[in-house]
Amino acid sequence: MNTVTGTLLIIAVVFILPFNTMADMKGVICFICFIVCISFACAQQSVNTNEQRAGIVYSTISKVFYDQPNHLYRETSDSIQKEKKHSFLWPLCGLVQGANELDALGRDQKRITPVLEAIYLYRSNKMPVPGYDSYVVKEGGGDRFYDDNQWVGLACIDAYSRTKKKEYLSVAKEIYRFMMSGYDTASGGGLYWKEGDHTSKNTCSNGPGVVLALQLFIVEKDKKYLDSALMIYNWTKNKLQSPEGIYYDNIKIPGGKIGKATYTYNTGTMLQSAVLFYNITKNKNYLLEAQRVADASLQSFYKARFPGNYWFNAVLLRGYVELYKVDKDKKFLKAFAKDADRIWNEERDNNNLIGTKAGKTLLDQGAMLEIYARLAKLEKDGF
Repeated sequence: MNTVTGTLLIIAVVFILPFNTMADMKGVICFICFIVCISFACAQQSVNTNEQRAGIVYSTISKVFYDQPNHLYRETSDSIQKEKKHSFLWPLCGLVQGANELDALGRDQKRITPVLEAIYLYRSNKMPVPGYDSYVVKEGGGDRFYDDNQWVGLACIDAYSRTKKKEYLSVAKEIYRFMMSGYDTASGGGLYWKEGDHTSKNTCSNGPGVVLALQLFIVEKDKKYLDSALMIYNWTKNKLQSPEGIYYDNIKIPGGKIGKATYTYNTGTMLQSAVLFYNITKNKNYLLEAQRVADASLQSFYKARFPGNYWFNAVLLRGYVELYKVDKDKKFLKAFAKDADRIWNEERDNNNLIGTKAGKTLLDQGAMLEIYARLAKLEKDGF
C-alpha cells in the first residue's frame, strides 16, 4: 500500500464510523472505490516515465542476470538450464550501451562499471591485434566478431565523450585497430563480419565501423579515422543499400551475391553515419541522404509497431536521435515512443522482465534499457 492509499483509507474509516444508515454506507463505499481508483492511477503514474522505466529495467537486470561473485552476466533468465554458464558477448554489447545511456541521465553514473568489468573478461591477445572473444576467455573463449567488438567500442567512445575517462577512449581505439584488421579489397573493400571467415561482408560490421571511426575523428581529430570512415561508408552504400534507401544484410565473398534480408539496425548505423558526416563536413547532401534513409526506414519497418527484435530497433533509434538533433523532425521519435509505451504495457511480465517468450534474455533487457534511457534524455532536453 502506498502513502496516498493509506492516508485516504484512514479518512474513509473516519467517515464510516458516524454513519448508521444504509444510504450513508453506500455513499462511503462509493468513496472507498474512488480512493482505490486514485491509488491505482498513482501507482501507474509512479512507473510511467521513461526514466523510471529505465531504472526498473536496470535493477531487474542486476537482480536476475548478474552473477556478482564472478563479475559476469547470465544470458537468459533460465541460464541455469543452459549449456553455457554465462552470456556471450553480444548481449553485453546491448547492456553496456544501455548502462551508458542511463548514466547519461545524471543519476548514479556508475552503472556502466560492472558491465565493462564483465566485458574485459572477454578480451584476448590473439594475433594480429587484441580484441574481444564471443565468450568468456577463462571459460574457453570463442570466435571474434568485428561487429560485437564495434558495439563495445561505440559504447566506450560515448562514455568517454560523457566522462573524459581515458580508459574508455583506449578501449575504443584498440577496437578500431582490431576492426581494421578485418578490411581488405575483396569485392572492392569493406570489413568482414567474423575474424578468419572470408565468405561474408555485412552491413552489421561496416555500419558501426563507420560510426566508430567518425566518433574517434570527432574526439582525436586524426584524419585517418575520417578517411577510413569515408572509405567504408561509400563501399557499404554502393554495395548494400536498397533502391528505397534501407540496407541489405550482406554480400557474399567471392561471387558478390547480396543477402537481401533487411534489419532495422543495419539501416540505423548507416543513418547515424550520414548525420555524423553532415555534422563534420556541413555537406548538405549527407543530411538529405539521412532524411531519405529515415523516411524509408519508417515506411519499411513501422507497421503500427517496429519489428520484434528490441536491440535491432535500439540501434535504429540511435540514428533517429542523431537526425533529430539536426533537423528537429519528431515523427520518427514519436513512433518509437509510442512503441516503447506499448512494449511496457503489453510485453512486460510481473517481474518487470520484458519479452514475448517465457525465457527472458539479457539482450532484450539491455535493448529496452537503452531505448527508455534515450527517450528519457530526449524528454529532459525538451522533446
